[in-house]
Amino acid sequence: MRARLASSARATAGIVARSQRRSVMAAATPAAFAPSPPNAAVVGVGRRVALAQPPPRFTSGFHLTTSTTRRSASSVLARGLKTGIVGLPNVGKSTLFNAICENGKAQAANFPFCTIEPNVGVVAVPDERLSQLSAISGSLAVVPTSVEFVDIAGLVKGASKGEGLGNQFLANIRECDAVVHVVRCFEDENVIHVSGKVDPREDASVINFELALADYAQVEKRLERIAKGGRSRTKEELAIAELEVAALNRIAAALEEGKAARSVFPLETDDEGVVVNVKALQLLTAKPMIYAANVAESDLADAGASSAAVAAVRELAEATNSRVVVVSAQVEAELRELEPEEASEYLKSLGVESGAGGLTALIKATYGHLGLQTYYTTGEKETRAWTVRVGATAPQAAGVIHTDFEKGFIRAETVAFDDFVRCGGMAKAKEAGKVRLEGKEYVVADADVMNFRFAN
Repeated sequence: MRARLASSARATAGIVARSQRRSVMAAATPAAFAPSPPNAAVVGVGRRVALAQPPPRFTSGFHLTTSTTRRSASSVLARGLKTGIVGLPNVGKSTLFNAICENGKAQAANFPFCTIEPNVGVVAVPDERLSQLSAISGSLAVVPTSVEFVDIAGLVKGASKGEGLGNQFLANIRECDAVVHVVRCFEDENVIHVSGKVDPREDASVINFELALADYAQVEKRLERIAKGGRSRTKEELAIAELEVAALNRIAAALEEGKAARSVFPLETDDEGVVVNVKALQLLTAKPMIYAANVAESDLADAGASSAAVAAVRELAEATNSRVVVVSAQVEAELRELEPEEASEYLKSLGVESGAGGLTALIKATYGHLGLQTYYTTGEKETRAWTVRVGATAPQAAGVIHTDFEKGFIRAETVAFDDFVRCGGMAKAKEAGKVRLEGKEYVVADADVMNFRFAN
């Protein structure tokens, strides 16, 4: 039996269904969601839009993105990575947040909605390479890159319709670069479960379904705006509109089939305006997701390999192009109260290698899933880590430090981290012929140590 959710009056053709066992999106009628014929105009209101003749022109509702409205990759990555922590109430979200964020202030209370406002904490990314570079350069300061964690109150069934203050919390997720989805994989009669039993697959499906419903509404609204156009747009703008509608229809179809929007990316278009417009929707299921399987301390030694609950989460992650990190929020909380040596001994007693889980694993999974990497600048004043996307060029990497560096970029003195350490610094690396002068086309490699030359 399926609980059917009819769309609004403006969205008469779209019907979304959810099964009792798992989340699915289903098309309402074949006619309403029929493939769009080529060379046609945008029509339809509040649903997956079909195209028909004759073509109207567009006024409001569609905008052609120009270079002045786009943010460069450099400007986006100049700030820290922002990651939202989501999950059902009482799965360990706030406990995990408190453990990994130095300024975590979330109430780890045993009842739903104990986190009303999203708690925000900025934590340094663990990076042993920084200390090595700093020691060689004799730096006065060490500045790691950072990740901003946002603890978002527990979502419940119906969040996309406002249940449990859901709309407010879904809006908070939209602002994040990635999502850490905490799933309860431990049994504890002292910690209540909102549905009465621990079922990782069903728990995850509740959250994923609410995220998908919210995305579906976003897509419908965008299609409505495009459909309300007038007759003042050029042929070029109309062509771009048709490309965007095609992309949105593909996303809607994926959501109806129970798939995440990320399954549609990269979009089948080279038009930058379309890509930017779709990304501007900040679709929740398009964001990279890392499942944090929150286990009992007894399941840490084998990274949850013997846990049926963790196996279910891994199966779900594989099907949704996501990643899994096994973590014990309670253990992480206890580690925060210990000195480094005591923490290391405690982990050994649990059969866990120091640095193998928790924050370090979350950061690595997030970085990898977002396609990010680190490069360094080092000297007597400071040694600093900088974040760039994999594939970033030298000028883009320079722009993360300051936009003037990118605009006036000339050359980048570059040496691999291992060569820098092996030679004992930049000067000796130059003597050994390990330092390269790289130009504007150079693609930055992970752990490059760089000095930039630029024109004022």
